[in-house]
Amino acid sequence: MQLVFTGQVIEWRGPAPYYFVPVPDEESADIQEVAAQASYGWGVVPVEARIGGTAFTTSLFPKDGRYLLPLKAAVRRPRDISTGDDVSVELTVLL
Repeated sequence: MQLVFTGQVIEWRGPAPYYFVPVPDEESADIQEVAAQASYGWGVVPVEARIGGTAFTTSLFPKDGRYLLPLKAAVRRPRDISTGDDVSVELTVLL
């Protein structure tokens, strides 16, 4: 399953800050349809993602009926991505 969407980077402050792009409702619903096949536990869904020229693998986290795409520092820093930025994401759910 391949999806393309734009989302705004958010920050979750815990013991260390974490950065995410919330997956929009429609795309989250599409992912939910295949999540049971793709998840390896705890509801997380493995994906390959691309933001600009940066490709990376990670897992989506379920949150309040949607999914959050984590953005590691190795993804954010080269593209100077920070909280509040809108980013275009190409996403492939790994089944």
